[in-house]
Amino acid sequence: MDFSIDDSQEMVVDTVRAFVDRELVPYEEEVERTGEVRPDLVEQIRHRSLDAGIYAANMPVEMGGGGLDDLTLAMAERAFGWTGYALQYIVARPSNILRACTGDQVEQYLLPTVRGERVECLAMSEPDAGSDLRGMTCRAERRGDHFLVNGTKHFISHADLADYVILFAATGVVDSDRGPRKLISSLLVDFDTPGLERVPGYNCVSNRGYHNFILNFDDARVPAANLLGEEHRGFDVANEWLGSTRLQVAATCLGRADRALAVALDWAASREQFGQRIGRFQGVSFKLADMRTRLLEAELMTYRAAWLSARGEMSDADAAMAKLSATEMLQFVSDEAIQILGGMGLMDELPLERIWRDARVDRIWDGTSEIQRHIVSRDMLRPLGV
Repeated sequence: MDFSIDDSQEMVVDTVRAFVDRELVPYEEEVERTGEVRPDLVEQIRHRSLDAGIYAANMPVEMGGGGLDDLTLAMAERAFGWTGYALQYIVARPSNILRACTGDQVEQYLLPTVRGERVECLAMSEPDAGSDLRGMTCRAERRGDHFLVNGTKHFISHADLADYVILFAATGVVDSDRGPRKLISSLLVDFDTPGLERVPGYNCVSNRGYHNFILNFDDARVPAANLLGEEHRGFDVANEWLGSTRLQVAATCLGRADRALAVALDWAASREQFGQRIGRFQGVSFKLADMRTRLLEAELMTYRAAWLSARGEMSDADAAMAKLSATEMLQFVSDEAIQILGGMGLMDELPLERIWRDARVDRIWDGTSEIQRHIVSRDMLRPLGV
């Protein structure tokens, strides 16, 4: 495995880094202060990222995307991770789930999303069904040429920016050796669909300006033609997305850790106490060494999974280990960075307190750390019949 950056990858990374520094970082303080990304700023970032050729970088060239392989994409995501999620997400990497679009869905949903004309969001989580997706109660009942959808979804990220939702809902029940098991399907649902209500969600300490919403479905009528993938095979569609999004989270965490370590290193090299630079104190220098070591460990785990994904060989456990390693590393690095800076680390004049707050959600969304450990241990034990 060779994770060295070749000329084309270096060009991609340099382009993203320059864009982040020029177009996103200057607005961090505003977003943190207001908890919003102004609509005109959203459009400005979207248009400039399209002009820069970095919008929809994860989608194939034949679909109008950037066509980056998974390893190069992970490197680009790391560069995006230097800034806050509310800003970097606007430079969209549309959900890989949309590759399942067929027929008219391609022109109505897939291609406009790649072009930046439409924005999607994804609805899985429910108030009583988070990690247990089989426990979801939102249901879509087939009625001839349409589905009637009823139920509630919550924690729906960036629904305020979206034009439509990729909905996962129960569409049937089948008996299994563990009892009744719900069958899940995926539907493309426009937000102007009668019976669909979009309301603001909860105030979250992580990722200010990146909002979550609650979606209420009350006999929302969705054309059967909007079924994404096969009926009752929604998990097949979801699995196409989960691995890539876990890699995205992991790579973004590398970028945040890069910034936290840079701030801590600069402080240790310039701050003087007791007549010398504090980086000379073992209590500080050893922290820096541990931070760099943990960051490199997570980098190798993430790039390994991305390399395997580019070859079509990544397992669920590979993606899980990358996310687990990188998210828990970021928790450690951001906390140690604050400890090195002392009281200043918690002041909002510096990005550390934001990175520290934002890092907390990374161990929860797209599968908690406990779920990742379950995936990895199951991968180890199943061949032994356990």
